[in-house]
Amino acid sequence: MDGAMLVIAANEPCPQPQTKEHLMALELVGIKRIVIVQNKIDVVSQKDALRHYEQIKAFVKGTVAEGSPIIPISAQKSINIGAVIEALDAVIPEIERDPGANPVMLIARSFDINKPGSNWRDVKGGVIGGSLIRGVFKEGDDIEIRPGRQIQAENKIRWEPITTKITTINAGSKKVPEASPGGLLGIGTKLDPALTKSDALAGQVTGHTGALPPVWDRLRFQVTLMERVVGAMSELSIEPLKHHEPLMLSVGTAVTVGVVTSARKDMAEVTLKRPVCAEPGARIAISRQVGARWRLIGMGVLTE
Repeated sequence: MDGAMLVIAANEPCPQPQTKEHLMALELVGIKRIVIVQNKIDVVSQKDALRHYEQIKAFVKGTVAEGSPIIPISAQKSINIGAVIEALDAVIPEIERDPGANPVMLIARSFDINKPGSNWRDVKGGVIGGSLIRGVFKEGDDIEIRPGRQIQAENKIRWEPITTKITTINAGSKKVPEASPGGLLGIGTKLDPALTKSDALAGQVTGHTGALPPVWDRLRFQVTLMERVVGAMSELSIEPLKHHEPLMLSVGTAVTVGVVTSARKDMAEVTLKRPVCAEPGARIAISRQVGARWRLIGMGVLTE
């Protein structure tokens, strides 16, 4: 991510537990280009909106968001949306991209666009949606999806990459012949729609065939833990990772559960229940079960 919007509701005291968690996540991954959006000003008085504005300023003081513009808006009434766009344009500059880099797209959605009862002659291939983080995709490109599909044979489970061809590219509501990083894309393919229905490929990675990052069923990463659990009703101190402890790890759009097999002060190894495709240096959000929910406790950087 090149930057972020931190959206805070004006009709609730600031900060709420989830707002603390979101700001902590921004600090962990090192995102410094932030625009703060104070939403729902249409449901509070001017006096309360100003009081809430001061609460936001006090909340972000001393954090990565200190000094970020705070834009009061009403998304429902479309008030000050232009000011948000101006702030985003000023705070988050356009990053120079390398169009010759091997494309990598993080898949966030996948679906079958065919209606029930469609004639077989009219059936369209499966669609994948997500964010292209580098390179360029063009219609007709041969692509690979990793880790791919799960195959079970002889009491063993393995993952086999899926290969297909791009048939259409949609950016927003427009069909385009090629796409570069920025915004979300919908990629039409020649895949059997049964492979893409109900977000079956969410969390996977796609790019040109043979040019994708490795697939890992075990992760070794540097660990940075937060001081306290945020988002819970009471902010508990965070203890070091423990051997055999279950963790939930988020890598790109992939979310997987694993068990700690080695834990030292600043390094950990985790064996995964479901493999992920990621490059060394990828950032990993680490969550631990606190009560009945998974809570963010820190960040990792993939080493191998």
